[in-house]
Amino acid sequence: MDIVILGLSITSSWGNGHATTYRALVRALADRGHRLLFLERDVPWYASQRDLADPPFCTVGLYQDLEDLRRRFASEVTGADLVIQGSYVPEGVAVGDWVTERARGVKAFYDIDTPVTLARLAREDHEYLHPRLIPAFDLYLSFTGGPALERLERDYGSPRARPLYCAVDPEHYYPQPDRRELDLGYMGTYSDDRQPTLERLLLEPARRWPQGRFLVAGPQYPLGIDWPANVERVEHLPPARHRDFYNRQRFTLNITRRDMIRAGFSPSVRLFEAAACACPVISDPWPGLDTFFSLSREILVAETPEHTIGYLQALPEDTRQRIGQAARARVLAEHTAAHRAETLEGYISAIQRRQSS
Repeated sequence: MDIVILGLSITSSWGNGHATTYRALVRALADRGHRLLFLERDVPWYASQRDLADPPFCTVGLYQDLEDLRRRFASEVTGADLVIQGSYVPEGVAVGDWVTERARGVKAFYDIDTPVTLARLAREDHEYLHPRLIPAFDLYLSFTGGPALERLERDYGSPRARPLYCAVDPEHYYPQPDRRELDLGYMGTYSDDRQPTLERLLLEPARRWPQGRFLVAGPQYPLGIDWPANVERVEHLPPARHRDFYNRQRFTLNITRRDMIRAGFSPSVRLFEAAACACPVISDPWPGLDTFFSLSREILVAETPEHTIGYLQALPEDTRQRIGQAARARVLAEHTAAHRAETLEGYISAIQRRQSS
């Protein structure tokens, strides 16, 4: 297929989780013989932080504004077999109006932020998606499964709401020779709703166990945070350093946004990245977690500082390694980018058969 994707960014992973998702999926689709054009708004905060300016697996088109997009890429959008518009695209509603009017192939909306989108729609905040656009897309691809899909079809008129979860590229994420010098690490951009959980599950355990070694990586943390002396801080880790990040840790911490917890069935790409590196994940609990990993056997759940400290201090080393290896096996069997590309092909084939009948 000729595929056009209009997404937040594929060239820069700074401050967003979209880039790693697009890179893995687009590469997997290219490996399966598809031709891909990724269209991205050229904004200064990504332009100054491009860690993959020229991906080898797709063509990138940078546009300055909506008029530039329409003028330079109309024929590609019209002629594509599949056009995917992602969440958080600047001027997303205007872009969506243009895409759904212009495209002649299958039109899909790829929501990497489904619970946030639904919360915004409920309060009539239409920053990047308007309810009138949802029925105009042939397919609503969602990072979130479960009840959110029913809501998109029932309340907003999507003809097909289907899960397309995040995934991992196993060629980039794998175990390295053992050098687990950190006890627990966490990677994530600062957010108000995640910070109390970070305090409870990492910073407080660090205070109680000064001999432990901890790391928090991610931008935009306020200056007033009381970082314990045994917590290393890294402002930003580009994807090229993620594998090393997970391989430095005995355990890694997953913290889920409030909207994602409320919706459930919303795995973070960090879960799959860490698991692919055989690094055991300690996660906050959320509905649907056990559909992606078996609790206690492939992933650990914590709600209190005592839970975290118990895992770090009391879990036998052979058990820790067994959990990491079991999680890696689950990811390789179900959660790679190749799996997601195959799933997407199935969705598109079904739509094309229906449209041609």
